[in-house]
Amino acid sequence: MNEKRTTGRGTGADSGHGPDSLRGPGDDDPGAVGRRVQRLRAKRGLTQRQLAEPAYTPAYISTLEAGRVRPSEAAVRHLADRLGVTYEELATGRPAHLATDLRLKLVEAQRTLATGAAEDAAATYTRLLAEADRHGLDGERATALLGLGQCALETGDLPVARGHFETAEKLLADAPLPRRAPAVRGRAVAHLLAGELRYACYLLESAIDELNTSGLQDPAALLLLYTAAIAPYMDMGAHARAAQAGELALALAPQVSDPELVAGLHRSVARTLIAAGRTTEADASLARAAEIYQQLQIRTELAHCHWMRGYVHAQDGDLSGAETELFAARDMLASKRAALYTAQVEVELADVLRRRGKTAQARELLHRLLGELHPDRGSVHAGGAHRLLGLIHEDEGDLDSAEEHYVTALALLERAGAAGDLADICRLLGDLLRRLGRTEAAMDAYRTGLGHRASPGSTTLGPAPVRPPTA
Repeated sequence: MNEKRTTGRGTGADSGHGPDSLRGPGDDDPGAVGRRVQRLRAKRGLTQRQLAEPAYTPAYISTLEAGRVRPSEAAVRHLADRLGVTYEELATGRPAHLATDLRLKLVEAQRTLATGAAEDAAATYTRLLAEADRHGLDGERATALLGLGQCALETGDLPVARGHFETAEKLLADAPLPRRAPAVRGRAVAHLLAGELRYACYLLESAIDELNTSGLQDPAALLLLYTAAIAPYMDMGAHARAAQAGELALALAPQVSDPELVAGLHRSVARTLIAAGRTTEADASLARAAEIYQQLQIRTELAHCHWMRGYVHAQDGDLSGAETELFAARDMLASKRAALYTAQVEVELADVLRRRGKTAQARELLHRLLGELHPDRGSVHAGGAHRLLGLIHEDEGDLDSAEEHYVTALALLERAGAAGDLADICRLLGDLLRRLGRTEAAMDAYRTGLGHRASPGSTTLGPAPVRPPTA
């Protein structure tokens, strides 16, 4: 019986759909399967006739082993059964259930990242990335890279984080945008924390608009992007837009709840299905568990909503309400050991504490923060901390120390391009210099501030992102 040359790759978990397919390094080599057939046949002491019958001919097996024909799915399944191996193992050369086992380990790493320490999760992701690389599993590589990028964000290693997210996005280039949203969000946050505010906004707004105008509305992806946009909006002084993003994020939150117990159930079920050889069903359970753990990480993003609400309360003069919201945000972030995110919120919290007369508490908080922030990671918030310390020293009559903090804040904010904050610090510095009788220096500070206010495009953004049709 002759066998037609086909490119069938199987069904279910072996169907080869998208970045999560089981496509292996040898799938484009017509001789790869034939070589595996020849090796396994020799190992089992079978003749070509014994392997071929009753469905195929010895001549077909000979042609296949010589690499002159690509077998169909039906042929591979027949040969796998005769050789005593799984379809996947013969088709890809990978050990049975390798891809499913790797996905299970990736879900475990996601659980560690969502509910534990980033350092522990990073060690696991690094090991799994190497394993996925070794077996040519691009979907699993992308998942491991996203996890490593998130770990690096939380530990403050921004260049490493950005590299991981960029590589993951390239691997997912052909996937739908909701699948790529975590990589886009990760890149944007890395740029934000490095002080590149406008580019962070551009990345997020572009993705939000694409989701909302292309019919790809996905609550989890939108929540991830809207909440990530709050921080750069606030740093750029776009408070109304930050409030709108927070409002939309909070409206989406009930659709993406984070039932950790359900995720644990799916992980346990997947283990039993793997043991029973039911890999397609196990993969479905693991996908659901991974989705839930991804949602657990949204806890970080929801903390930004509390931060934004605290800011709004502070602007309205409700300092008690602001303190409550900011402490809630800080505690949510600190529980995940997200140092840089926690620092962002604590700058706002220190301002509220100062305005409530809790100066000693605010000063202690700010000095601790400055020991953790560096110019290339958190420059906007380091600038904000120096500004607040300048205000505290000025209130206490220590004008020399106040000037020193204002000048340091000015240098940090110029690097980040935070135009609204720059204009404010220039005004504070100018007022202080005028009090000291240094009129010419004060005029220079005022002119610098006006220059930042007037700089084209520095204080305004483009049109706000499109709202979801269902919002």
